[in-house]
Amino acid sequence: MRFPDYQGGGLVNLVAEVERRLTGAAPSPGLSRPIASTFPEAQSYVFVLFDGLGDVQLEHPNAKALLASRVGALDTSFSTQTTVNTSTLATGLPPSQHGLIAYQLRLDTSVLNTIYWYLDDGKACDVDPATFLPAPNLSERLAHAGLRVVATEPEAFLGSPLDRMLYRGSTVVGVADAGVDAALDAVRTPGTLALVYVPHVDAAGHTAGQSSDLYADAVRHVSEIWSEIIARLPRGVAAVGTADHGHVDIADDHRIDLPQHDDLILYGDNRIVYVSGPPSAGADLARSLPATWVPVSQLEGIWGPEPYHPRFAERLPDGLLIADDGYALVPHGTVDTMVGHHGGVTEAELRIPLLVAS
Repeated sequence: MRFPDYQGGGLVNLVAEVERRLTGAAPSPGLSRPIASTFPEAQSYVFVLFDGLGDVQLEHPNAKALLASRVGALDTSFSTQTTVNTSTLATGLPPSQHGLIAYQLRLDTSVLNTIYWYLDDGKACDVDPATFLPAPNLSERLAHAGLRVVATEPEAFLGSPLDRMLYRGSTVVGVADAGVDAALDAVRTPGTLALVYVPHVDAAGHTAGQSSDLYADAVRHVSEIWSEIIARLPRGVAAVGTADHGHVDIADDHRIDLPQHDDLILYGDNRIVYVSGPPSAGADLARSLPATWVPVSQLEGIWGPEPYHPRFAERLPDGLLIADDGYALVPHGTVDTMVGHHGGVTEAELRIPLLVAS
């Protein structure tokens, strides 16, 4: 089990590198020197986040335009889930410091779905998503330096809990597709960071898997989006592309239903289940499953370095139930019909590409 790199080869370091280039400082370390040497100086940046497009997935024949701009690969933050890593992007901090350490996140004795902002009992969470991540976030720090962040996202997300959590302090533009026009218009003003969220590959991967026509069409489409951005970049502007995680396909008969355990709190995701409960319970559970139990005492650093978020310790599990390669673990009372999964620490899920153009 390999822990992510948070010291120069991770998503958090890419965010820090962009912030450092724009303002001269950042709360996290920038990219390591070999990777940073590929990174262009610019007055403004277009930062494209391709949801679900891991580095391994650039081997797809429809990804040639993306592969042509690849200068290296990075590690995503743990766990390899969208809300964990978009929170890293929004804050410029690792999960240990921004506090959102899992997609399904334990808050006291409840579990919060951090996309839809409801608890496991079906009730809405009364915690305000706009104040959930620490302040100042990336947008607020750039604004303090006289700069700005303009974010494009699907129109359906506008005003959602996730929107309010991630884009505090940003100008948010709802778009029908990727918002290329809006992003390129924004970066014509020097000192602008335009964030472009591209969801197509992740959606196709979950729905139909990487061997499907739907997935091939999605990879082709996001490649066209990237090609259009770099073809139309204004002078003095650079484009940076990466992802929040990769994907692995799981066969129907490898999605394993977990037995009910009233004395355990299960959260996280289906590739790595976070377990809170009696010390021996996770190990006992793993014996009957295609999974490995790792106690929290062996996990120091997997979510990132100190200083820790004030509520980091209380959100930690007692350990992780790590599904074997090719398997997903489905907690009792939930349904999993997805083909594509992520959340684990295989290279396919953990490694993300770094694309650069100027």
